Amino acid sequence: MSNLSTRVGYLIERARVLNFGSVVERAKQTAQQHSKRWPIVLGDMLIESAVHGTNFQDYVDWDFARLKNKERRTYLTNGISAYIVEKYNDPEYFKYLEDKVEFNKRFGEYLHREWFLVTEHTAEELREFLTRQEKVIAKVPVSNSGYGVDLYFAKDVENWEEFREFLIKRDQILLEEYIIQHDALAAVAPGVVNTTRVTSFFKDGEFNVVSFAQKFGVGNGASDQQSFGGFFVLLDEKGHAVSPGYGSHQHIYANHPETGASIPDFQLPQVEDVLALCEEVARQIPEIPYIAWDVVVTPKGPVIVEGNRTPGAYENKPTATGVWTGSLPRVREFIDI
Repeated sequence: MSNLSTRVGYLIERARVLNFGSVVERAKQTAQQHSKRWPIVLGDMLIESAVHGTNFQDYVDWDFARLKNKERRTYLTNGISAYIVEKYNDPEYFKYLEDKVEFNKRFGEYLHREWFLVTEHTAEELREFLTRQEKVIAKVPVSNSGYGVDLYFAKDVENWEEFREFLIKRDQILLEEYIIQHDALAAVAPGVVNTTRVTSFFKDGEFNVVSFAQKFGVGNGASDQQSFGGFFVLLDEKGHAVSPGYGSHQHIYANHPETGASIPDFQLPQVEDVLALCEEVARQIPEIPYIAWDVVVTPKGPVIVEGNRTPGAYENKPTATGVWTGSLPRVREFIDI
């Protein structure tokens, strides 16, 4: 991270929410995993954070306890991602990505699904919409990491006036048609709609892919996010998995824990269409060059779920892949960091 003020601001924000007990626990777990002494790992985590802006979860996720300093510097960490956001993304346009209602209004032609605002319709209109859909995804307009997202079925609603008030009280005022995913995704994780994460950088007419990953959910629900037990696998430029899957809970998945589907053998369908869609949508909001797009591949083609103005980091995990370097040198070929 080359901008000192950005790095200092990022560290101050990290310090503000720091739970030192949690950091110590992470250091102990990491030390045990990599056969190291936990006080040494803890000190290394603190130094890495203070000097390079590496957050503690990045340290754990990307196996920094096993990496040499030269190898660590090849990683696009969350701190570096935050710097790219501050350097290139125009805050005046953040609302179109932060607010899911605003996003749907601006990018409606790319959604390919119906959506419904509870606050703008009566209970009877709500009944008609949900009955027609049979099941819907309900979303809080401003949220992240899958929080505030639930799945509701028409058959479970007894009183529509009460249900409408229930949704408003929970701020789940955005309802969306449930997406039917491609069989290739359902074969791996059928209980959740599984999204493809394409982080892109679009500037001066050029579209580049920063990271390309497939997320998989575990169980049944409305989210494939890691905070709900999900995991991801990086994809190559042809959409093929490059390794087993992994996530922030430190499990490595050679197979999906429920279906047994092989993760390293996964091939994303419609790869060219997925990337073309992300490029087309990116061109609609050039004021925010650096965006993480969530896409679902359906039998009829890919659809946009949402765009994230804070893309975070989807990086290589050495203990899962056997590769000991990250993506930053490649990304620096098209982003001045």
